[in-house]
Amino acid sequence: MLRQYELVDRVLDYDPDADEALLNRAYVFSMQAHGSQKRASGDPYFSHPIEVAGILTDLRLDAETIATAILHDTIEDTLTTPEEIARLFGDSVARLVDGVTKLSKIEAQTESERAAENLRKFLLAMSDDIRVLLVKLADRLHNMRTLHHIANPEKRRRIAKETMDIYAPLAERIGMYEFMKEMQSLAFEQLEPEAYESVTRRLEQLKDGGGNKIAKIASGLNLLLGRAGVDADVSGREKHPYSIWRKMAERHISFEQLSDVMAFRAIVPTVQDCYRALGIIHRRWPMVPGRFKDYISTPKRNGYRSLHTSVIHADNARIEIQIRTADMHAEAEFGLAAHWAYKENKVRADTQHSWIADLVEILDTAGSPEELLEHTRMAMYQDRIFAFTPKGELIQLPKGATPIDFAYAVHTDLGEQSVGAKINGRVMPLSTVIENGDQVQILRSKGQTPQAAWLNFATTGKALAAIRRHLRHKERVELTALGRKLYDDIVHRLPAVIGTDAMNHALQRLGLVDEAQLMMAIARRTLSDATVMEALMPGSAGADVAGTVPQSHAISIRGLTPGVAFDLAECCHPVPGERIVGLRRPDAGIEVHAIDCAVLAELAERGDDEADWVDVDWGDKADGAVARIAVQVKNEPGSLGVVSSIIGAHKINIIALRLDTRDTQFHTNMIDLEVHDIHQLMRLIAALRAADAVNSAERA
Repeated sequence: MLRQYELVDRVLDYDPDADEALLNRAYVFSMQAHGSQKRASGDPYFSHPIEVAGILTDLRLDAETIATAILHDTIEDTLTTPEEIARLFGDSVARLVDGVTKLSKIEAQTESERAAENLRKFLLAMSDDIRVLLVKLADRLHNMRTLHHIANPEKRRRIAKETMDIYAPLAERIGMYEFMKEMQSLAFEQLEPEAYESVTRRLEQLKDGGGNKIAKIASGLNLLLGRAGVDADVSGREKHPYSIWRKMAERHISFEQLSDVMAFRAIVPTVQDCYRALGIIHRRWPMVPGRFKDYISTPKRNGYRSLHTSVIHADNARIEIQIRTADMHAEAEFGLAAHWAYKENKVRADTQHSWIADLVEILDTAGSPEELLEHTRMAMYQDRIFAFTPKGELIQLPKGATPIDFAYAVHTDLGEQSVGAKINGRVMPLSTVIENGDQVQILRSKGQTPQAAWLNFATTGKALAAIRRHLRHKERVELTALGRKLYDDIVHRLPAVIGTDAMNHALQRLGLVDEAQLMMAIARRTLSDATVMEALMPGSAGADVAGTVPQSHAISIRGLTPGVAFDLAECCHPVPGERIVGLRRPDAGIEVHAIDCAVLAELAERGDDEADWVDVDWGDKADGAVARIAVQVKNEPGSLGVVSSIIGAHKINIIALRLDTRDTQFHTNMIDLEVHDIHQLMRLIAALRAADAVNSAERA
């Protein structure tokens, strides 16, 4: 175990300005707080946090992180409180210690690969400061190094599996490959002891039989690159046991058939030297097809950069070679942790990840610890949130997702039957935005079907696609039924009874595929009654094959040629007093839209060249128009009566009222109103929002 002065000296060696007093106070406090507690090995429990701190000094981390490592178990395993940590060591260290404590309390869900992947992302998303994760990984690494002291074999296997499923991949995700490899090897030894012993024994035999083969190859590579003018530091090693065993399992081959058990690394001064070295090596030995990877031009998502190649060396032995610069190597070994290191304040400007670049830049320019921490938020999953089912399953969703997205993510049937949701035990509307870590229970009813209003707050592609698919099917069924009724009326108006072939002839004349397409065209009014009559019985429509008669308006619009027909758009229901614009399309009249109408925004974004914009304004006769509002009320007796009373009190007439969506707690009603102007409408909406029975009121 590191002594107090040894630990402090380690930090001061790479950071002479470190807070020495903070480290000394943390060391003494942790030793006193843990007191006589013992580990499974029989060592004082206090030795564990000190060793974790020692691991982090190898990463050259700042004094606050080292102090956090020393104190990381005090809140969970002693009587120490977060308030005490904050008072003695400052808010920053207290926040870090609290973060590590919370991560320690998360129960690993390792029943499946998907659950493990979600939990890794959850760990990332829930960590405000990357240093919390670094302490947690160092904590797990030391626990794995001492795992053999635990007597219970099942407990050892559980911890090893958790490490293999969660923490080793997490270390890989943030680029800490040395942590990952050691964790995997230690876990492999516990999970597959026979395989581990077999692979390590074969490696020892290879090493004994080959003498100093690795050293000879490394020396030859150094000489080859040096003669070509590339200053390189080449080192070699056998691949670690778990990596070898995994390749044997994946390729279904024996150890003897595995040819690339040796790996070499060439560290060169510059990126240009990386590619020069690659060319020199490929000219000397044939490359193994399909084994070249350029992670410099296309880094991995965790920022890892290097050139990888495999060549056929002497005696047909395949060897793997990695080529990188010293900066790339530092990041490859320790990932994000490398950016916390105090290495002459160098900032690498060519990083491919802007959030890493920001972190590195702020290390050099931060004026205070607060400013530093403000820029070290973990951004890898900042656009994702994670919510739990009542059974504890983790569901990953985009930010802004609602219970509808959650329900469809669990199962399509659950999504389609959703009527409400309980979020953290409280009943909430389906439009509620889910927060990170929420527990969501979907309330369902077999009589429920997807509602068009869900499209306004669903965010995931799966939910939106399923809702639209259902609505299209529902619309098709309803339109076909409506078209059938209108068709029967058309046939009834024909001057004579038609035969069974009339329908087929009509479809041919109209260019339609089948009867259902005709019924939908009739329902949508894309075919007039007279056109259908003429198709069924030529000559029957006579003079009725005329166009529609322009609708007269009691409202006048300034900016249009007198007598020109126009319609107030159904999509936005413009009201006198608000800004409007006219829209003329080919083969259609003029539609008058509110200036902020979503349809106009979509046309502008699409760049529709066929749409003709007309500058218009309300004329002298502009008193009264139809407005549509969406009012969400509580599912309680009298709620709709309250809404009607408020509307009546404002001297506004209700033209139409339609129930849009309903669940166990809330109903949303679409209400068409006859209002004088925009000001009267906004006064009404404000009054509705103030009512206790009303959850929300908006223009629709």
